[in-house]
Formats: sequence, structure tokens, C-alpha cells
Amino acid sequence: MGNNGKRLFQYAWQFKKPILLALLLLALAIAAELVGPFVAKRMIDTNIMGIEKPWYETANHGDPYAVDYQGRAYKRADHWLAGETKGREVRVLQTGLTYYFVDAAGVPDTGKRTFADGALTVEASDGNALRYPAAKLSRGEIYGFYEPEFPSIYKLAAFYVGLLLVGAALAYGQRYLLQVSANRIVRKMRNDVFRHIQELPVQYFDNLPAGKVVARVTNDTEAIRELYVSVLANFFSGLIYMVAIIGALFILDETLALIALPMLPILYLWIVVYRKFASRYNHVIRSRLSDINGMINESIQGMPIIQAFRRENETMAEFREMNDDYFNYQNKLLTLNSLTSHNLVNVFRNVIFLLVIWLFAGGSLSSAVTIGVLYAFIDYMNRMMQPIVGIVNQLSNLEVARVSAERVFALLDEPGVRVSEERMPRYKGNVGFHDVSFGYKPGEDVLKNISFEAKQGETVALVGHTGSGKSSILNLLFRFYDVERGAITIDGADARGLSKQELREHMGIVLQDPFLFTGTIASNVSLDDPAITREKVEQALRDVGAYDMFMQLPNGLDEPVIEKGSTLSAGQRQLISFARALAFDPAILILDEATASIDTETEAVIQRALDVLKRGRTTFVIAHRLSTIRAADQILVLDRGRIVERGNHDELMAFDGKYRAMYELQQGAGVAVGA
Repeated sequence: MGNNGKRLFQYAWQFKKPILLALLLLALAIAAELVGPFVAKRMIDTNIMGIEKPWYETANHGDPYAVDYQGRAYKRADHWLAGETKGREVRVLQTGLTYYFVDAAGVPDTGKRTFADGALTVEASDGNALRYPAAKLSRGEIYGFYEPEFPSIYKLAAFYVGLLLVGAALAYGQRYLLQVSANRIVRKMRNDVFRHIQELPVQYFDNLPAGKVVARVTNDTEAIRELYVSVLANFFSGLIYMVAIIGALFILDETLALIALPMLPILYLWIVVYRKFASRYNHVIRSRLSDINGMINESIQGMPIIQAFRRENETMAEFREMNDDYFNYQNKLLTLNSLTSHNLVNVFRNVIFLLVIWLFAGGSLSSAVTIGVLYAFIDYMNRMMQPIVGIVNQLSNLEVARVSAERVFALLDEPGVRVSEERMPRYKGNVGFHDVSFGYKPGEDVLKNISFEAKQGETVALVGHTGSGKSSILNLLFRFYDVERGAITIDGADARGLSKQELREHMGIVLQDPFLFTGTIASNVSLDDPAITREKVEQALRDVGAYDMFMQLPNGLDEPVIEKGSTLSAGQRQLISFARALAFDPAILILDEATASIDTETEAVIQRALDVLKRGRTTFVIAHRLSTIRAADQILVLDRGRIVERGNHDELMAFDGKYRAMYELQQGAGVAVGA
């Protein structure tokens, strides 16, 4: 994961306090849980199996550890205090499900036991059989010998339950803190990604579909959230669990610990092999998911075209192919997860259990390991399998998060320009292009040695056939792209010396296809800028002649606008866009074919407003209909990236060049053509 891992850690470190507290609670919860098998071992070996320890006769019948049997009192060897006088030794031994009272000393603890004719026979490992007088105990008598252990069993059971409750409370606190921290981390990451999107140049979005950008902001950051919530918790708790359990096993029995130790290198090898294959699959899966999001977004945006040109089946076939590819790689990952899932963990665990049972049954361990130790070992191994299963099950999430992190950080690493908070006084709007050349691709200039000046209050019209470079001039003026050769000046200062935000603060733009946001008519004019009051919104709409039109709607200026303003006519959308530009009182106003999609009546409304609105502003106009720019102070005729004619309408008509030919063609045809 390399550098991406470091950056993920840096994000987490910003919320280190709750995360470290969560991990501390996790460690305490694990410690509380791992004490359990030791408590169970004590209950088995001391309180339950301890009945077979030597018993000694005592004269103190009132001793809480004394057991009355046939008129005499006996106390187990581990309950005698130093200095107390012990009587004769007896034993209580078990054979099968039956207990016997053996009135003898020195009875071996190991060996095969059989009872017959009032005697217990113990067959030693060397083949010798020893007989001892014995009597079968009734259920009540057996209960009597166990009764002194009940208080200790109750206390240990209560302690064990207490540990479980404490562990559960600690685990709850850990999960809560970790999830809250993860949500905060991802909130910060999403804010960073979205902020960076605002800082990226326009050309970045020319090459990446909107759906893919959306996938990185939503799907990929959500996958990273799982890294902090599930993967981090499982890996951290798993490592603590396994180290703690291995340590506990060495305390319990070194031989058993050495048998369990190979699980650690096996797990490491397992992770390496899994990641080798899963990484490749996840890269394809995340890429295909972005492609699918991109295509869905594009299809929704272009649905009228798809349906109008009857491309539904072809679009569905293309989507099906993409979706099938995604499905196939998901299945490959599913197969890999199935092969390396917890079932494989169970295989390893059962092999270890079989080995231990074989050694115990064969006598290799039976002399050194008690039933309680064996129980504790099995309990610990079962507990050890849980974190291993947890780690293995999170490997897929780890790889998804790793690939998602690569994609998110790749977006964050795209060079952008930090949004400036600086403000500057409204400039006059004198614009100069000085020998400007520019190309979207290296070696393919779309503007060649462009030079002109536009003074404050002038209207400059750009005309020419499609591809002549009109929109490119405005893109450079707005600094959507930066000049490669030459310079653009605003009031005599190089535009590159200003931040993009300072430059655009006093610019307004109206595009041929206006974009409206979800909200209301008023909010689309003001863009929720607190500096644009309701009065300014109303005045801007009055200036463009649209106020009365919108006030006739059911909610007036508060009429809801859904995505892209699809419930409004093209003319209404354009009027809102025009009012938006004017409300910000720009020094430079740009009309990029703003009247192209407006009917003649609406255009007449705007034209009447323009005469008033252009005063004191430098206005750049790209127009389809040359009749709308007759009053322009300066008309620049472009052809293949060069200015081939310049002057006002009358001068260009007298020149009898390209402009006159286009104008007369339009006047003769009565329609707008390729400007």
C-alpha cells in the first residue's frame, strides 16, 4: 500500500484520541475475555477434578472444608493450613461415571482403574496391578464431597460472568468510538475530495466522465470507511488476540503452545497469496463500477437523444457487456474468497486438535497435561480461530479499500489551484489580448497570434464559423485554460498575476445551454450568495424583462426548480441565467451564444435590456444571428484561429469580406447558420 497507507494513517491520526481510546478499550476487552479459560481451568482442575486429590481425616467436624462420611470427617489436601495435624489419608477416585471411596494411602494418580469385590484395582504403566479396599459412593455421598467446593465455584462463575459483561461493555465502547471516528475520517476525506474537485481545472473534467468522479467521492470513500471500521478493528484485535493467546498458551503449557505456533506463519503466507490475486481482481472491479456509474449518468443525461434515435437496444447491449464483465470479476473474487475463507481456518484448527488428541490419547501428553489444561487449550484455540477468521474475512475489504484509496488519492494528487479567499476592488474591465496562441493539445493551436483590445463599456462581438476559436478566446479570458504563449491583461495587469477567484469575481457569463441548480428561481439567480439580496434578485429579473413572467407562476420567484430546470422552457432558463450574471454586477460580461436557443420574442426582451446593462461593462458576445450584434463597438471575424477582419458593422459591410458574406447569407436565408 506504500504511500497510500501512510496517507490513510495521516487521516486517521487527525482523530487519534478517540481511535487510541477505542484500541485501548479493545485491548482491555481482549484481556478480560482471555482470563476466562484460566478461570475455567481452575474450576475444572481444582474444584471439579480436585476431588481425586488426597483427603485426610480431621477431628474438626465444623470445618467448612470438612466432609462427613460414615461418622468421620475428611478434608482435602489443598485446604489444610500450615501447622494443622493431618489424620490418615483416603482417596475419592472415579471410574467411568462412578465414584469410589478408597481407604488407603499412596494410590497412583494414573493407570487403568477397575472395581470388583469391594476393591479398586489400579493397573500401573509397568503392568503391575495394585488392589485397594474401596466402597462405591451414592449420589448423595458424592454431593457431600463436592459441597465444600460450591462457594468457590459460585464465586468463579460470578467472576467469569462479570468478565463477560465488562468485556461486552468495553467492546461496545470500542466499536462505537471506532465507527464514530471512521465516519469523521470519511467526512473529512469527502470534504477534501469535493473541495479539490472545485480546484481542478476544467480540462480535467473534459477527460473524465461525471459518473466516475461521483464514484470516487461516494463509493470509494465508503469503501475506505470500511477500512477504518471493520478492517482496522479486526486486524488490530486479531493481532492482540493471537499474541495474547500464544503467550497464555506458553503459560499454560509450552508443548501445546509450540503445536499452535505454526498458525502465525501460515496466516502470513495466506494473506500474501490472497492479496496477490485479490488486488488484480479489485482493480478491475472498481474500474468497471466507475465505468457503469459513468454510463448510467451519461444515459440519463442523454435519454432524449437515445430514445429519439431509437438507440435503446444498443445502449442496453453496451451496458450489459460492461455489467457482465463486472459480474465475472466479482465471481472470480467470490471464488477466491470461498477458497480462502473460514472453512480453511477450520481445517487447520481441526488438524491441530487431532494432533493434540492423538498425543494425549497416546500418553505423550497425558502425564503432563490435566483435563483442565486440555480444556483451556481447546478453548484458546477456538478463540484464536475467531480473530484469524475475522482477519481472513476482512481481506477482501482490505483490498477494496486499498484500491479505492489509490483512486481517491490519485484524484487528490491531480494538480489544482487552491481556492483563494482574497477579494479585490471591482476593476474597470479594460481587456487586452497580446499575441496570444493556444492549443488544447500540444502542437495543435486553435488560436494563433490573437491581438485586440476591448475598452471599458465596449461591446466586442466574436463571429466565425464553427471551430474558428470564438469560445476558446472566452475560455482563456475566464482562465478555464491558461495562455501558453502571449498574454492577457485586465486593466493593464497580466491576468495570470491574479488568482482565478479574484479574476472571476467581477466577471459574469451566460452560456448557450444554461445550467440551473435544484432550488428555486430566486436561489438560482443569487446562487445563495449572501451579498445578493432579494432586492438585487428582483431588480436583475426586472432588468432582463423576466420579473413579471416568473411572478405569474404559482410560487412566484420561489417556484421550485428541479435538476437542470427541466420544467422550465429554454427561454426561461436563459433569462434566469442572464439575471444571475447581472445580479453579480460584473465588470466584464460574457454572452456565449446566449440568444441562440431563445425565440425571437424573448430575444427582443433581452436585446432591449442589453442597451441599458452594457453601460460601464465590457461585454463579449458570441452570436449565431449577426443581426443581434450590429450595434457592437468592435466585431472580430475569426477563421481557423486567426482574426481575419475587425471593425464595426458598417466598416465590415463596406469591406466586402467574410463578415458581409455571412451577413447577407443569413439575411437572404432568414435563418442562423454556423456562427
